[in-house]
Amino acid sequence: MPTATSEIKKDPTDLNLATADSLWTTAKDGAVKLRMAELGPGSEPPMTTVQMFQKSVQNFGHRPALALNRNGQWEFTSYLQYYEQCRAAAKSFLKLGLERFHSIGILGINSPEWFIADIGAIMAGGFAVGIHTLFSSDTQQYVASRCETQILVVDNHQNLQRILQLQDQLPHVRAIIQYHDEQKVNRPNVYTWKEFMQLGADIPDSRLDGIITSLKANQCCAIIYTSATTGLPNGVMLSHDNVTWTVKAFGNYVGLQDSEIFASNGHLCHVSARYDIWLSMCFGGTTYFASTDALKGSKIEVLKQIRPTLFFAVPRIWDSIHEKAVSIESELSLKRSIITNQTKTPEMAANGNHVNGDDGLSWDYSFAETPIHKEIKAGLGLDRCVWCHAGTAPMKEDTKKFFMRLNIPLMERYGMTETFGPHMVSVKDNFRLSSCGKTIPGCKTRIYRPDEDGIGETCFWGRNIFMGYLNMAAITKKVFDEDGWLHTGDLGKLDHDGFMYLTGRIKELVITSGGSKIPPAPVENAVKKELPIISNAMLVGDQRDFPSMLLTLKCTVDGDTEEPQDDLTPEAIQFCQQLGSSATRVSEVVRSKDPAIYKAIEKGMQRVNEKALATFHQVHKWTILTKDFSVTGGELGPSFKLRRSVVKNMYAQLIDELYQA
Repeated sequence: MPTATSEIKKDPTDLNLATADSLWTTAKDGAVKLRMAELGPGSEPPMTTVQMFQKSVQNFGHRPALALNRNGQWEFTSYLQYYEQCRAAAKSFLKLGLERFHSIGILGINSPEWFIADIGAIMAGGFAVGIHTLFSSDTQQYVASRCETQILVVDNHQNLQRILQLQDQLPHVRAIIQYHDEQKVNRPNVYTWKEFMQLGADIPDSRLDGIITSLKANQCCAIIYTSATTGLPNGVMLSHDNVTWTVKAFGNYVGLQDSEIFASNGHLCHVSARYDIWLSMCFGGTTYFASTDALKGSKIEVLKQIRPTLFFAVPRIWDSIHEKAVSIESELSLKRSIITNQTKTPEMAANGNHVNGDDGLSWDYSFAETPIHKEIKAGLGLDRCVWCHAGTAPMKEDTKKFFMRLNIPLMERYGMTETFGPHMVSVKDNFRLSSCGKTIPGCKTRIYRPDEDGIGETCFWGRNIFMGYLNMAAITKKVFDEDGWLHTGDLGKLDHDGFMYLTGRIKELVITSGGSKIPPAPVENAVKKELPIISNAMLVGDQRDFPSMLLTLKCTVDGDTEEPQDDLTPEAIQFCQQLGSSATRVSEVVRSKDPAIYKAIEKGMQRVNEKALATFHQVHKWTILTKDFSVTGGELGPSFKLRRSVVKNMYAQLIDELYQA
């Protein structure tokens, strides 16, 4: 196992790094030691994000870097033009007073302006923080305040209004820029994008160049807020080296070529979507932005407009693409439908053999399935997609198997915001259907305290490991051990070939099929506070489209056995009487779905949802169980801690029914 002393021996003065004495920091102006290897992968000289950009301009200067669909026509921006626009944005940020190691906040839809603002802030000596449009106003204010945002960039009037309503609570904000739609507000320090880009025209090139030259690869270039078990999100600090080394290592491992086509579709507040900026730049690709109408519609429309060569999506998106593929297949002619049905099994077998190292393909399969594949892939916008990736949440087996039959193997990634995305990756010529891949060369993975089945906590090491949580030293210390390994809180095992199989989580986060991470305790506590009749509440929704909740009512407990009884407690009965219900037993309420009580619970749930930290925290469905949780029943541990996995297994059918209606 590498240690901080055995693998980190590079002289920072030789590598143009800032002096650092620790592998982690929580200060936004801090620096960290890099987890560099002595030889081979992981030993590459570090560079800043701007140095990587400059290298791409040298190599791909006149190649299109960005493409925007405007009124049905593609508008292209070359790497050289892109770089100059980022420099102009940087000068304007300096003109507006952006200070070193301070942030801009970006609240809006994917666009070239998002990219330019992000990179421009870095060039000016600061960094960008994405503020999710789905966050509640309180959470947006929390994020902007925690990172002392000095300039806010929004896309439209609606988001501008949200920010203006919070302005009194954001004392650090000096200016606001709107990059889409007509500006309807005439106020000081509120600018259109065109006005903003001209503000810094009088800033000397020498001043900007001096700042760019002073940037260090082991200092912060981005803060990405990610869900935490405390409820409010934590700011993950990422260094230049985290970004530049990881995208290069990832791209080399999966076999990317230059001139790849990227579709910017995921929310840029998430780490996976930032690859649209940096991975594309590193390999000279072109990032396409679909029309606004397509972005507001289905992902299929985005894919059909762009036809990417590499596409990453969360499982929920792949499920929707799966549904569309089935629809396309059903519309094919009878002859082709018969061929498809005849060739599904050989295709699955052929890809299954490939997974196990056998590249054999039957003549019948190769002859019959190609036309079908072409039609379905074209209908999905995946006809030239070589790399189809999934991550942030577990994939459904039937979805993976369906795409295997179409000869579109979905390559899973495993990582986290704290590893700047993927730490383990599946590649086309070396993967397992149920695995999330193998460790990227230059990184290391180990299992902490494995049990007899080899299952333990997954731990990571490498140059992709984040700097620390902004201003949260106690939490940062908890995720790193004394040797600098990052403890993920996930449970998994490695097979003899190094493939990772995840089995669960130590963390109590609910991760939906869309990759949204929801700390359940704050939502559950809010429900119990709002509804005094509720005894226990458990949020569910792993691999589902939205969160739901299991509820139990307050009931009496047998003094000898501590078994929950059917009788409601006096407090619960009083609650019922105030609503006009005569119910005195749990079974009465559940059996009759007592209208008064169910209506009161629904209204209470609506009040909780109105106060949710984000829209994806809102509870869509709920059900009342016939018996309260207890130690004797197995739902609670000896210390009365909720055993979530036990409850999920006990009520698996009931949970499934919540998502079938």
